[in-house]
Amino acid sequence: MRAVVVAPDKFKGTLSAPEAALAIGRGLVAGGVERIELLPLADGGEGTMEAMVQAGRGRILAAPATDPLGREVEAAFGLLDGGRVAVVEQAQASGLWRVATVERDAVGATSHGTGELIAAAIERGAREVIVTVGGSATSDGGQGALEALGARFTSSSADLGELRRRLRRVRLSVACDVRNPMVGKEGSAHVFADQKGASPRQVGEIEERLRAWAALAQRETGRDPSDEPMAGAGGGLAGGLWAFAGATLRPGAALVLDAVGFDALAHDALAVVTGEGRLDEQTIGGKLLFEVATRARQGGVPCYAVVGKDDLDAFEHRLMNIEVEAAARNGRIASVREVEHAAQRVARRLRG
Repeated sequence: MRAVVVAPDKFKGTLSAPEAALAIGRGLVAGGVERIELLPLADGGEGTMEAMVQAGRGRILAAPATDPLGREVEAAFGLLDGGRVAVVEQAQASGLWRVATVERDAVGATSHGTGELIAAAIERGAREVIVTVGGSATSDGGQGALEALGARFTSSSADLGELRRRLRRVRLSVACDVRNPMVGKEGSAHVFADQKGASPRQVGEIEERLRAWAALAQRETGRDPSDEPMAGAGGGLAGGLWAFAGATLRPGAALVLDAVGFDALAHDALAVVTGEGRLDEQTIGGKLLFEVATRARQGGVPCYAVVGKDDLDAFEHRLMNIEVEAAARNGRIASVREVEHAAQRVARRLRG
């Protein structure tokens, strides 16, 4: 008997992706679905490492690192494929959650700890490193991470010898949770820096710093991250790794689904049940749920979604070729029990 693949993102502020998968799975079983396969997912932001390691039956290793303010912390990275592939989540060391609200310093915060985790993964033998960006406290364009990997910078030059030696024979990819460029009105500073504690004056300061950083990258490497789509992800970490370290930038949802072998799993499935906290126009812009629905449609597999709140109309549902069950009403945050009940309603649809 073919399984129903349960492949949700997190319900932000309520359930992690693994918790959401369990809740949906319990509801499906209670509704009479006999076989399920849990595949919690993420799109590059917080929780991506855990989702990828669980899906790939990998392992998580602890490693020392520094937080956005330079304090020593214990963080972690994931290993997949027998240790050949590493997953480094920016939020682990450089996440906003590491810094109390009164401590937030969007100007001074550093991504150095993320670079330390990349270095630790390479030292453990990883030959491919996937850096998942999002949820960061930093806006340094990745300078701290690159310095942790051996690069040295002045205002007018870059010494990349040690960086290139360390990354030799290592494939570096960045899973981006947004498509913003590094600079400009839609860039990292103007869109995200205020969430990290920046005042309007500091937003302008960060913007000018990132413009100078992009100009340095252009002079030293021939790669200009200023207008590069996704380069603004993670406070510009994505753009810094792309320009100075030769990383490949990819939409997080697509990269994660490829890494966990989603297409093959969906191909053999009876149906796919995905989910997220809120279904809205951003979903259609390329979030994980949209990517899951698109791939299910392309594979000829029915796709259902259990969501906390549904702000799309019937036409938009048809656009994604997805059947939706909203767990909560009246704008409330969905409870675990409501998610389970919504999944039971999906089970009844599956059974005809």
